[in-house]
Formats: sequence, structure tokens, C-alpha cells
Amino acid sequence: MALSESARGNTAKKLNGPKGTFVVGSLFEAWADPLKLFTDATRAYGDNVKLRFAYLDYLLVNDPAVVQHILVQNHQAYTKSRNYQGLKVVLGEGLLTSEGDFWKKQRKLSQPAFHRQHMEGFLEQMVRCTSDMLDRWDASIEPGAAAFDLHREMMRLTFRVVGLTLLSTELDDEASAIGEALNVALEWANQYVESLVRIPPWVPTPKNLKFLKAKDTLDGLVDRIIQGRRAAGDPGRDLLGMLMSATDAETGERMSDKQLRDELLTLVLAGHETTANALSFLFYLLSRHPDVRRRVVAEADEVLAGRAPTLADLKRLEYTTMVIEETMRLYPPAWVLERQAIADDVVGDFVIPKGTVVGISPYMIHRNPKLWDNPEGFDPERFSKARSEGRGKYHYLPFGGGPRFCIGNAFALMEMQVIVPMVLARARLDLEPGFRLELEPAVTLRPKHGIPMTRSPR
Repeated sequence: MALSESARGNTAKKLNGPKGTFVVGSLFEAWADPLKLFTDATRAYGDNVKLRFAYLDYLLVNDPAVVQHILVQNHQAYTKSRNYQGLKVVLGEGLLTSEGDFWKKQRKLSQPAFHRQHMEGFLEQMVRCTSDMLDRWDASIEPGAAAFDLHREMMRLTFRVVGLTLLSTELDDEASAIGEALNVALEWANQYVESLVRIPPWVPTPKNLKFLKAKDTLDGLVDRIIQGRRAAGDPGRDLLGMLMSATDAETGERMSDKQLRDELLTLVLAGHETTANALSFLFYLLSRHPDVRRRVVAEADEVLAGRAPTLADLKRLEYTTMVIEETMRLYPPAWVLERQAIADDVVGDFVIPKGTVVGISPYMIHRNPKLWDNPEGFDPERFSKARSEGRGKYHYLPFGGGPRFCIGNAFALMEMQVIVPMVLARARLDLEPGFRLELEPAVTLRPKHGIPMTRSPR
């Protein structure tokens, strides 16, 4: 909703926020610790806070009604923010970064791969990959041995799951090289966004050269898979096959190799990085809350009785699902969503001027004491049916909201419902004594120094 200057002056409430430093505003604080900046600013100035990062006006929104307005009711007045430009260099025009009619077309073409009829086949591969990982642990990790990095293990596991379920490709042998390339690419994307002067990736600086090498590794993997499928003459029945076979209803055109590459790389990133982070935080929380862990183990023993889970079992893993939901409340992998106003907009009694970047932080909303009792506490039963009744839809945003709600939400939830009880049925995981969790809020929310765990067989 656009406003004239006179209307703006008559209706707008001035939003407040920290002034920061002359010229750069709160930029240095955002670079050092954005979660602390957001938390301190919200406590001092309320749910909707105006920040300034050098020449950029930034509105941090923690009011669910305003979030719903921006993501749903007037979403056409916003686009992805300029801070997604670094990701766009890495991922191209995939579902995460594309806009407008092109995004709608790609979303429509991708959606069938995540329909329920495909879920049983996905689950079988998830079970296989988890079982293989646990067998490897039994063979290589002695009880009482030195701690291993659980986050690295979850990244390897979910990467293999994505390869087999979405691409019908075994990626375990390439997990280390691809994981390193993804780390380099995401670090570059994050630094690119934070730079006051953005040096184009083609300029041969040391960082750019390292990034371009990583990008070649990622592109090479996806290109090999696409060309191998084309050479076989059968697109297959997985996500890649569906995307290769899909045709535009109006033009009859199919996706180019570049379009396929962008979508596949986006789904590989989104489909393994975020789930691995959530699983890592979940096992961290269970180690710190042994009473909760005992209940999850008891439920797994009752429902599964030592066998692999089936699709029908997942509905019965009620407490496990509550633990997953509570983990993603405390540590949402997508910790901030950003939009940029392409027109003046009125939200309640204040104006969002054209060009303003709006930050919607699930991390902050999930810890808002106005919305949650004991928001810093780990309390899975807050997601029971009785206690969830009446909770606002935009109080909880682990998968975003509105038209761009995460396409793979059911896939991710099912993957965690499979992995958690299978791991706990065979292993007890305990945090290394003295470990202190530090968060790394970059493109996704990660444990900064991994999650060091010791393993004991059950």
C-alpha cells in the first residue's frame, strides 16, 4: 500500500532503535554478533526496531501480525532482500533466490516430487543411510573413545540422504570434498553480503579464487549427474527425473541444464545443511536433558521394538516429534528471513518506506516472552495438542511462511523422525565434558565449533 508524503506524515509512527556509530550505524555490532544485536535492540525498543547498517535502513520485525502482513497479506510489495545476492552467485536462480513468475513456474514444477506418494521411497533410503552410519560407528568408534564431531556426522548423513532420495546418486564418497566446497561457498556468500564494497567474484582476489574453485567443484558434481542422466536416455522417477521431464504448460519448453543445475544445487544445500544443523542441536539438547532423552528412548522402544521405522510409525512418535519441534524453536536453521520493500507500505500505524530491508527472525520470534512461556527453556511438551491450542500461526516459523513456505518441510520432518529414534535405539551420545555451545548465525544457524560427543552402545 503506497502513501503520499502528506499521508505518511499524518499517519506514521516513528520507529526507534539504537543509533550505533556515526556513518556505519550498527554495522560493526551486526558483523560481530547479530543475535546479540537483535536481542539487545528488541529488549530496549520493542518488537519492531529500526536499525541502520551504513546506508541501509533495516527494520527488525518480531510482531506476528506484522510478519503475517509482510509474508502473506501484502507479500507482492516485497522482494527478497539485497542480502541474497551472495547466495544467488552460488545457487543461481533456484527456488531460494528466484523471484516473480519464474519462481512460481519453478515451484510448480518441483512440488510433485514432494507429494506424499513419494515419501515411502524416501523413507526407505533414510533408514538405509542411518543404518549404514550406525554400523560404521559400531566398527570405528570404540566405547569410551575420544569425542567425535556429531555435526560433521550429521552433515555427512543428510548429504547422502539427499543424493539417494532426490538424485538417485551415491554421494557418500564425495561428502568430504563437497562439504568443504559448500563451506567455502557459503562463507564467501556471507562475507560478500557484509562487505561495504562488494568486489565482483570475477576479480581474482585470493578469496574470490578460492570461492571460484569451490563453485567449480559444486557445479561439476551437479553437471556430471545431469549429463549422466541424459546419456542414459531415461530421466528417472526421482526429483531430477521429474524436473527433466516437466514441461511448461504454455510453451512446452523444458528446463535447461542451467535451470536444472540451479534447482538441484539449491535443494542439495537446503536439503542437507539445515536438517543436519537441526539434528546436531537436538542431540546436544538431549545430552543436556537426560529426562527428555529417556522419554524419547522409551517411545522409540515402544513404537519400533528394535525394527526400522515405517511411514505408519511416524504418527506414533508423538513425543519425538515434539522434541524436534522444540529444537527448531530454540535453534531454527533459517534464523532470519529478509525482504525488501519495493513500494511504501503501511503496517498498523507505521510506514515501511520503499527500499527498507525487513528482517524477520524466527530465532527472535521463537524466544519472544510475549509469545512463549519460559522462552529460553527446553520444554518439548509446549508442542502437545493441549498446549498448542490457540497458538498463532506466525508465532512459530521454522520453515518460513506465506507463498514461499519451505517446499521440503515434510521431507525434513520425516528425515528427523527416522534418524532420531534409530540413533537412540543403538547409541547413547554424551557431550564432551566442558563443552560450551557457540552459535554461528551465517546463511544458516550452525554450531560454531561443532558438537563434540562421546558414544556408548545401548
